Formats: sequence, C-alpha cells, structure tokens
Amino acid sequence: MINLDKFFVPKSIAVIGVSRNPRKVGHVLYRNLLECGYTGKIFIVNKNANSILGKKCYKSVLNINEKIDLVIISLPAKYVLDVVKECNKKNVRDLIVISSGFGEVGDIGLENSLRDYLIENKMRMLGPNCLGLFDAYSKLDSIFLPRYRLQRPEPGGISFVTQSGAVGSAILDIATNKWHRFAKFISYGNGTVLDESDIVAYLGKDKHTKVICLYIEAVKDGNKFIKVMKEVSKKKPIIAIKGGITDVGSKATLSHTGSLAGNPDVYFGVFKQVGIIRAESLEEMLNFASIFERSIKPKGNGVQIITNGGGYGILSADAIGLSKNLVLAELDKETIKYLRLKFSDIVTVGNPMDLVGDATIRRYRISLDACMDDKNVDIILLIVLYQTPLLSTDIVDIIAEYNEYKKKPVVVVSTGGEFTEVLRLALAKNNVITFSFPEEAVKAIDALVDYYIK
Repeated sequence: MINLDKFFVPKSIAVIGVSRNPRKVGHVLYRNLLECGYTGKIFIVNKNANSILGKKCYKSVLNINEKIDLVIISLPAKYVLDVVKECNKKNVRDLIVISSGFGEVGDIGLENSLRDYLIENKMRMLGPNCLGLFDAYSKLDSIFLPRYRLQRPEPGGISFVTQSGAVGSAILDIATNKWHRFAKFISYGNGTVLDESDIVAYLGKDKHTKVICLYIEAVKDGNKFIKVMKEVSKKKPIIAIKGGITDVGSKATLSHTGSLAGNPDVYFGVFKQVGIIRAESLEEMLNFASIFERSIKPKGNGVQIITNGGGYGILSADAIGLSKNLVLAELDKETIKYLRLKFSDIVTVGNPMDLVGDATIRRYRISLDACMDDKNVDIILLIVLYQTPLLSTDIVDIIAEYNEYKKKPVVVVSTGGEFTEVLRLALAKNNVITFSFPEEAVKAIDALVDYYIK
C-alpha cells in the first residue's frame, strides 16, 4: 500500500497557479483552502504577483524556505512538467495536478513524459485532469469548485473515488443535500501515477471509511485492480459503477480521460469475482452506500414489513419476492398472539403488518417492540406515510430511538412532498436509513444481505 497521508493530512500546502482573477480555478482553489477550516500552512505561487488576498506570493516553490508536504498545481499543461521538476528539487514528493490538456485531449506524449519523470523520481501524483480531493475530518478541501455552489458533506463513513470530476461533484452536492456523510472524496482524473487501485488500497486501512464508492471508466492495470479489490472488499464493501458500457459511452470515455473503456461484461465479471457490489446508477450507488454506512450487520435475510399503507406493504412484499437474497420473515406464534391482543381487528397481523391509515405512534411502538424481540425477524422495513391524520411528527423521535438500540437494521420508507422530506431529513440526521420508495429500499437491503450473509 502506498502511503497517501500527505494528500489528506498535510501540514503545509503550496498552491501553484493562484490567479488574481476570482473566477479562475487557482483562485477558487486557494479561497476554498482558506475557508474550509484547514489548519496547516498555505503558500501561494504566482511569478507575476507579489500578493493575492493579502497573502505573500512566491515566484517559485524553490523560494519557499519551509518544508512543503503537498503541492497543488493549476497551470496550463505545457508548464506542468517544469514546475514538477522544481518540486522535485524542493524535495516535495506528493502532488495534485488539476490541470487538463494531457492524454484526454490526445497529448499522450506530454502525459507520458510527466508520468516517466514522476516515477523515475519516486514522486506521487493525483491527476492530471482531476477535480481534487476533500477530507471531512482533516477539513482539507482542494476541490476547485466554489463552496457556495457545491456543498461539502458532514463527516461520516462514505469515501467516494471517481475518475470523473463532473460525476463526483454532482454526487457530492446531492449527497450532502440528502444528508449522506462522507469521510473522503477523491477525483483522480487520468490516473497517470496514482490510480483507483492505489486509492482504494489506502481507504481499505482508513479508520474513517466504512464503505467505498467507485466510479470508473477504465482500468489501466487489471492485475493490480483485481488484487487490491479482492483484498479490500473482504474488509469493507466496495460499490462500483462503470461508465462507458455502450459503444457511444466508450467513445466518450476516450475523449474524457484518455482511457479505453473496455468490454463491460469483462468488468462486470471481474466485479463479481473480486467481491465488488455493482450499482446500475448513481442514485443506486448512493442508496447502497447509505445502508452500508448507517446499518448494523444483519443476522439473517428475513424482512418484516410494517406499514400504515396497504398498497405500500404489497409493493414491498413484491420487491422482496423478486430479490435475490431476501425472504419475508415469518412471525413467531407468540408474537402473533401478543399483537392480536394489543390491536383491534382492523390491523393485519402478519407480513406485511398493516397498521392501516389511522395508525398512531402507539401502534408503531407496539409493532416495533414485538418485531425487535422476535427471533424470526432479521431486518425491519418500516413504511411511514406521514400524510395520515393521526400520526404526529413525534414518530421521528420514536424511530430514531429504536434505530439507536442497534438490535436489528431498521430501514424506513416514506414518500411525499415537502412535509415528508423535512421529516425524512430529520431521520437522516439521526442516522436512520431512509428511502422514498419500497423498491429502492429493498434493493439496498438485498445488497446489504448479499455482502454480509453468504
């Protein structure tokens, strides 16, 4: 494993290519470093300026008379190699190259020259043609998109590795809005020196990372990929989505990161072989990541549905019936007997358990107590339709309470508009797994069981 600590917890950073123009990438990047809460030293390099934002500018990294752990480069591609050589003279080993204009636009020679020099001098580089990285714990933010346009997530257990900066930034933004919590975000671009395998290997030992998300368009070193993924997937779930699975997508991949996409069936076969969980969409990737980050390990595959809407119970049961790994739990006879004593005849005691449209918090509490204690129930799929009149918003606190017991995974489904979304977000902030629709919840539960129960 390559030690990437200085990329995520450097004590000092030099940013080369900081512009006076607030709209330029280098300026935005520098401002983000100032505003993100990073506590290390920051030096800026611009040979044509004496100061920017009141901070002294250096003509070269060689003029900085202090140790530099990490250098971030945002310059036109033709200047990058010369600057890298200066970094080598300064004994800087770790670089993030934001700059584009290499293999992805056809300049293979320039990229190969950069790669060869870095490898020969035992230097590590993230990029080129990358968005940067973000560490929610060290507060390091080298993403060059403005913080007021792209939200940064709260600290959590999801780490996202992406070959595409655009895919990564969009996912990071919406994930933050939906209260998904991240450990690290890494955009590696062309992967000229450090590739997805190096980063995943590092995350496999990262104490903050619970689940790894991976967006790839192409893999350059297949043997290394297989070895690393097989090892890391035994410790932590890896959820991957492959870009470029059609002819038109494959052609677009070549012009995006300069990589040949390859046969998707081969990739999917490798995913299965090495234990990678395949996601078919970015939304599904986030759904899977959410359940792995927030859920405890299930003890089995029996799912109990509790609902206040009969149709939603039927849809959930259908989804479980169509799943690969799940079954409907069969309630213990004593549980059924107890619930029939507690509920009136209008409540359906079974699976699904239909608390009907006039369900109250009391009914939910009784059913949750019983299912938590029933040895035949491994996972609870809890459907809460907040539109029903007798259900107060206190249900959020009740669900959070049962989730906190950590006896069994509790997965909540609630569909609706603004009022529902407010309550769903409140649950998410209390570490509860929530989904909008039964089908997506069941797919996520299925992935969870497939990983843990084999």
